[in-house]
Parts: sequence; structure tokens; C-alpha cells
Amino acid sequence: MAFQLLLNFMIAFLWMFLHNDWTGPRFVIGFLLGILILLGMRRFWPRLYLGKVWAIIKLILLLLRELVVSSYVVVKAVLRPEPNIRPAILKYTTELKSDWEVATLITMLCLTPGSVVLEVSDDNRTLYIHAMDVDDPAQFRANIRDTFERAILEVTR
Repeated sequence: MAFQLLLNFMIAFLWMFLHNDWTGPRFVIGFLLGILILLGMRRFWPRLYLGKVWAIIKLILLLLRELVVSSYVVVKAVLRPEPNIRPAILKYTTELKSDWEVATLITMLCLTPGSVVLEVSDDNRTLYIHAMDVDDPAQFRANIRDTFERAILEVTR
């Protein structure tokens, strides 16, 4: 992936050099030309780096969406005259394997209001999560698996 990105930048700079025009628009044109060249050569690589870039963008947008939605839910729960919250500490077993993947999941869970990771097992497979309002623990676990964990796996694998 890094080689493809480096090659794309080299094509963009070569394009600027050939036109003797060192401006931003010329770089963008060269970069887009590099993407087209890499698309033409995609059979040489198992995965084009643009797929990973798109997965990273989707992960960031997912985190931003979850931040906004969970912030709204927390504010709504706190400002109620009679709060009806059901806090819970849940045991969550993750499918993620590398330390980076688990650390990213923990960070995303801690950044979203209403949940915090209390403990991580020694093998990095089990997380203990405190959640502010949990109706159904199985649904809460499935939500983590279907949103955060799936998006992290798209980026890393």
C-alpha cells in the first residue's frame, strides 16, 4: 500500500516536472493521472491503496456520527426530569487480534459519550465496558461488533 502511494506521488511530481508548472492544480492533475495509471496496473497488487483510504474515511465518519448520536442520547437522558437510565458493566469478547486494532476499538468506545472501557484482559480479547444506558446487553454487543469492529477490520485487513 505504501509503495502504491509513493508511486502515485512520484507520478504527480513527474507530471509537474514535465510541465514545468509547480502549482497545486498541476499536482492534483498529476495525482489523478497517477490514480488512473495505478488502476490500470491493479492486477499487480492484491488491493489498491484507495480502498484502504476509503475505509479510513468511512471509519472517521462512523466515529463522528456515533459521537453526535451518543452525545444527543446522553444529553437527553441527563436533562430528563426523572432520569430512566440503566447502567451496566458488560463483558465483550472481540474478534480483533492485533494490539493496534484493540487499541483503536477501546479509543473509539471511550470517545463516544455514555461508554468507557474499564478493563482489558491479558490476551486483549475481552473488554469490560461500562455503559450508561443499556436496554439489551446482547444488542449492545452486536452494535459494537457491527459498527466499530467491522469498520476497524475493513481498515486493517
